[in-house]
Amino acid sequence: MAAVWRRVCRGRRGGYPAGVLESGGRLSGVARIAVLRANAIGDFLFALPALEALRAAYPGAEIVLLGADWHAGFLAGRPGPVDRVVPVPPSRGIREPPAGEMEDPALLDAFFKAMQEERFDLAVQLHGGGRWSNPFLRRLGARWTVGLSTRDAEPLDREVRYAFYQPEVVRFLEVVALVGAEPVGLEPRITLLDRDRAEATAALAGLDGPVVALHPGARDGRRRWPAEHFAAVGDGLAGRGARLVVTGAAAERAVVAEVIERMRQPAAPLVDAVSIGGLAALYAGCAVLVSNDTGPRHLAAAVGAASVGIYWCGNLVNYGPLTRGRQRVHVSWTVHCPVCGAPATEPELPAPHRGRRCEHDESFVASVDPGAVLADAAELLGAADS
Repeated sequence: MAAVWRRVCRGRRGGYPAGVLESGGRLSGVARIAVLRANAIGDFLFALPALEALRAAYPGAEIVLLGADWHAGFLAGRPGPVDRVVPVPPSRGIREPPAGEMEDPALLDAFFKAMQEERFDLAVQLHGGGRWSNPFLRRLGARWTVGLSTRDAEPLDREVRYAFYQPEVVRFLEVVALVGAEPVGLEPRITLLDRDRAEATAALAGLDGPVVALHPGARDGRRRWPAEHFAAVGDGLAGRGARLVVTGAAAERAVVAEVIERMRQPAAPLVDAVSIGGLAALYAGCAVLVSNDTGPRHLAAAVGAASVGIYWCGNLVNYGPLTRGRQRVHVSWTVHCPVCGAPATEPELPAPHRGRRCEHDESFVASVDPGAVLADAAELLGAADS
């Protein structure tokens, strides 16, 4: 695998002075690594194989995740490649300030001063095409910088050209290959803790028999399968002996309620009932999860739970699971906005490359057949019972 990977990753830009590289392409003298990835749960999970590769290539280095506030709580005490989390202050293009607020230049100055005092040997940009993230990374003052880059992004010491349609896991593995970090795995995996299992046990108390979870929410409305389709699948699985729960964040309370109202069989709402770790343990205890393409589906896969995901074709390229034994997908091939007909397959790049997406939030996945989803979910449910 390593030899093949080295051949795949030959197309790299930039270089290092003589004497900097060790055998295998690793940098010499690396004691502290900063990794920029300050966004949501699914985004973090896709970066995990790259972080594991960095840990294997630099076993003695400290890996510091420049992340979001939630990373610190979720990763505290959890085995994995990250040694420490430093939350990034609100910063344009990295962590957008809350609605109605502005980024604080003084807070950012203090953050960068503290990061420069860390004296990072290597800074790794796993945060997009680089228009905002590359200048951010360079300001850390690390000896070496690597990452992703569009044609108009500020250059790094070594970089991979950012192309929109690419599996995210592979994208980030290409980046860390620039510093000799070869893959140790392709599927994101997280370890459950006792505190996670305790939360899940409490949330599922009173539900005996196989439990099936439905997750009808998604931040992007275009990724949301209609509530009536989730309800139909839920009823079909309840008829096969499953106990149903419908999960969601606080912002998804209305769609959780709508799914339950449309069902003929009982289902328990679990809205903001557990932490992220608790949600992972909850899905691990379920026979199957039926979900939109969103963070919870990726979280379920990372703990080995079976899932059926509803995907828009473009998103399947970037965010779809790599295997199909326990991760089934159903795909919508809608490529124009159902309201205005605007094309949807072009990457959403900043002007002048192209315009922004249309303003409509209509589902692009409504055409996915509930019967086909039910068939896959029922098969996985039966496998869990056998």
